[in-house]
Order: sequence, then structure tokens, then C-alpha cells
Amino acid sequence: MHNASSDKAAVERIEKLLTDDPSLVEKPCGSSRVWQGKIFGVDQIEVELPDGTHALREVMRHRGGCCVVVVRNEKICLVRQWRVAVGRMTLELPAGKLDPDEDPVLCAQRELREETGLIARRIEPVILSRGVIGCSDELTRIFRAYDVVEGEAHLDDEEFVDVVWVSIADALAAIHAGVIQDSKTILGILSAALEAERSK
Repeated sequence: MHNASSDKAAVERIEKLLTDDPSLVEKPCGSSRVWQGKIFGVDQIEVELPDGTHALREVMRHRGGCCVVVVRNEKICLVRQWRVAVGRMTLELPAGKLDPDEDPVLCAQRELREETGLIARRIEPVILSRGVIGCSDELTRIFRAYDVVEGEAHLDDEEFVDVVWVSIADALAAIHAGVIQDSKTILGILSAALEAERSK
């Protein structure tokens, strides 16, 4: 049986490790936007280091996005698509970018329906993830969908994906073999596996 009070104590122990430490904090002194695209921008930030010296940091600014874990009969819903950035086919959770001022829950529901045609009547937050924390502020919110029914997909004009259902066991094996590499998808699959284990 899962112990929620044990989880709370564990989180409190970790949070203590994340309080600001003057011997590690970098203080921003100024910043400028050096590039702006349709999806993200890049800022150059001057920081004062803990020893008093200065350095430049490059940070990608991104609105963030949402992805959704859907499990049915011990299989997880993934989308197959080509990613030009890595030059290969990938398997990923249904996901997408937040629109300006969009509620993350609505974003997750929208992206799930657009990419897969699935409609989640209930959706719960699972994990917050920063995939490139060394140089980006992008935050991905991972949700778990429940009470899911079939609908009709409505892909964006420039979007081409194929929906597949993969057993959690196969997905875990693919993660360990380095076949599934997308960080948000790895986290979502691991969370689904953990939930399945806890429910036994």
C-alpha cells in the first residue's frame, strides 16, 4: 500500500536542498534579446558569479507546453512522427505548445484531441519537467488522462503523426535500450509504470 505521508516527508527533505545558497547563486546584471523566432527567443544574460566575477549566459525563452499520458488495457498512447531536429522517427506522448495565456489543462485536452481524436473527461497533473534546464526556461506539464472516449483528430496544417498503442512493458524496455529518447515521454511512461505498480 502506498504511503502518502512518506511521500510528503521525502518531498520536504528534497525541498530543503533547493533553498538558495549564496555560494552558488548567480545574480543577473542585465539581459538583451539576441534572437526571436516564431516559437522561442534567445536572451543573452550577464550574471555576477558567487566569486564576484562576471559571465554571459544564453537562455532560450519558451512559453512551454503540455503532454498527456493515456493508458488503456496496460498500453500507452504514443504518436509516431518525424523530427527534423534529430533527423529520425520518434515515439512521443501526445503534446504541444501552450498558446499565449492558455490554461495548461485546456492545452493538454486540446492537444490530445487534435493529435489522437481522444477526449479526456478527466485530466490530472502528474509531473513538471524542464528538459533543457541548463539553457532554457521551457516548462512541460505532464498530465494523466482518465475516462477517455473516442473523438475525431484535427491535426495542424503542418503536422503529420500516426497514433500507436504500446504496452508499458515494451515502452520501458525501449527506454532502457535508448530507443525512446524524448525526455517528457520517458517521464510520462515511467509515471504510468509507477502508478500501475502502486495500484497492485
